This record gives sequence, C-alpha cells and structure tokens, in this order.
Amino acid sequence: MVAPPLPEEGDLRRIILHNLPLIDLRAPLEFNEGSLPTATNLPLMSDEERHQVGLCYAEEGQEEAIALGHELVEGEVKAARVQQWQQFAQAYPEGLIFCWRGGMRSKISQQWLFAASGIRYPRIVGGYKAVRRFLLDEIDRIAAGIPLLILGGRTGTGKTLLLQPLPQAVDLEGMAHHRGSAFGPRATPQPTQINFENRLAVALIQLEASTRHPLLIEDEGRNIGSRTVPEKLYQRMAQAPLLLLEASLEERISITHREYIEEALQEYRDLHGEETGFELWSQYLFQSLDKIRKRLGGLRHQTLRQQLEQALLRHHSHDDPSEHRGWIATLLRDYYDPMYDYQLSRKQERIHFRGSYQQILDYLRDHSPE
Repeated sequence: MVAPPLPEEGDLRRIILHNLPLIDLRAPLEFNEGSLPTATNLPLMSDEERHQVGLCYAEEGQEEAIALGHELVEGEVKAARVQQWQQFAQAYPEGLIFCWRGGMRSKISQQWLFAASGIRYPRIVGGYKAVRRFLLDEIDRIAAGIPLLILGGRTGTGKTLLLQPLPQAVDLEGMAHHRGSAFGPRATPQPTQINFENRLAVALIQLEASTRHPLLIEDEGRNIGSRTVPEKLYQRMAQAPLLLLEASLEERISITHREYIEEALQEYRDLHGEETGFELWSQYLFQSLDKIRKRLGGLRHQTLRQQLEQALLRHHSHDDPSEHRGWIATLLRDYYDPMYDYQLSRKQERIHFRGSYQQILDYLRDHSPE
C-alpha cells in the first residue's frame, strides 16, 4: 500500500495571520539574511555542508549533489537533526516547515521526520521564496489602500511612547531596532533589511485584518539607521495627514534623558556589565555627536563635546546623570529644532491636528470608527 503524500500548505495569509510556528530548514547563513518572525532555524544542512553540495552540483550535476548531501547528513548527524524537528513538531503541532523553494530540502525533511516519528508535518508550497514575494507584494498593496495618519513632532516629544500601546500603531523604529536619529543606534545591531521588511509586512497584514482605525505611523525619513522604508509605503507616508505631538522643552529634555541616558546605558550594562557597559555607552554618545559635526559647525560641536565629557565624568564619579540635561537641552534647541522647523514648513498643508500627548489620544478616540 502506497502511503498518502505528505501535507502541503499554500495559504500564506493564514500562516501570517495566525503567527504559526515555523521550522526554517535552510542553512544558518540563509536564515540570518532573512526569515519569518515565527521561524526557528533547524537546518537540514550546515553552512559548510550546503557549500560542498553546491560545489558538487555545479561541477558534477544534481544526482551527484544529492548523493553527497545524503553522505554528509547521515548516521548520528541525521538522527540529531530529525530529533530536533520531532521535538519542535510535538511542541507545535500546528506548525510547518519550509526551505528556499519548498522543494527537495523540505520533502526530504518531511520524509525523514515521518519515517522516524509518524508525524505528518506540512511544508509551505513554494518555500521561503514564495513567502518573501507575498510579503513584499502585501506591503505595496496595503500601503496603496489602507488609511494612514502620520504622527509628527519635535525630537523628544515622546512620539514612540504614544505609539507603542495603540493597537493601530506601526512602530517602524521598533521594527528597525533604531531610535531614528543620529543618536538612534541601539546596543545590539539592527535587523537585516530583509528581516525589517518581513516584520513590517507581517505587522501590516495583521493590522489590516484586526483594526478599522487608520494606521498610525511615526513621521520618519526614508532611512531609519541603515534600514530603508519600502518605497510605496514611504510615498504614502509623505502624503498622509499629519498629527503633531507637542511638548515643552523641559518635557522633551526629560523624555530624551530617559531614552538616551537611562535606558540606553542600561542596555549596554545588561550586555557588557557595569564598567564596560558604561565605557561602550560613552563611546556611542561621542560617536553619535561626531556624526553631526559638520551640521553643528566646529565651535558648537566642540562646546557640546565638552558638555558631554563633563556630564560623563560627573555621572561616572558621583553616579549622577543629571548633568546630561545641559547638553541635551543645547542639542534639542540649537540643532534639532531648527531642522524640524524647516521640515515642518514644507508640510503645513498636511497638518490636521496638533496638541499634547493626551489631546492627541483624545483626537484619535474621537475620530475612530464606530
């Protein structure tokens, strides 16, 4: 009796909407370039094994490459990898597997898993290539049609703080793992461009299905650190109605101090320990300031650098971070505010409302669909 074929899944939207757990069978290098937010890398072949098989395929053809793959992944190596898949499938029976095109690697893995455990784990038709194409197309489709509101405001007004708890918000800075300014880098690297786009696509698909509110997105430039907002979404953002969050200079200094001094330092210390974390965080502040040296001008840059040095000395020797407020105030008032005023002068016709944190929340509530 011939066993029935192992299951396939082609409903990519269902996979995304339900956050289904996924096994990414591709080699670690492929996975690290980009995958799905719910994917775990349990590869059929290591990077080196895949490299050897690829060379063999180029030089000797498909049959020899398949034979080499089976030779490289056999015995204890094969058993260990199948066991990982089995444990994942038992923990997440609703999950799926995928490789690059949904072909040989997926089918072999399915067969090995079924032979070892009787588990009939479905594979994604078309593999990661099909999913990636679907996600890029969905970004463009949703960006073209869904209502958008853009949240603007001066640096330090707390735009991200307002966005984060709202169900209709798209946190581009969170997805890009960057605070969106010269001082924006985090203690750990940004995701790849592919992973940034994949996270964004997943968020847009899920928001489109779950909310009737216009999506709320922070007013961003084309680039967030070294990540780039997809072109069609960026074009829509540049045309959408603008809500301006306003706050006093003192409020902005406090918010900026909390983000770039207290929270950023804690990130570095959590990763590197107290002393090394403080040193690396201090270097990050100097490097960030030096990035805008030309725009600041030599004298103003030198003055700010001296203020920063004194604040860091006080902070380190007396565990007193309050002196940072001085250079933060100078930076906001003399650098970020003039730049913001110029940019805002080109957006006047798009401004629909301006107000405080609570007033913006009230506006969103009063203008939400019934």
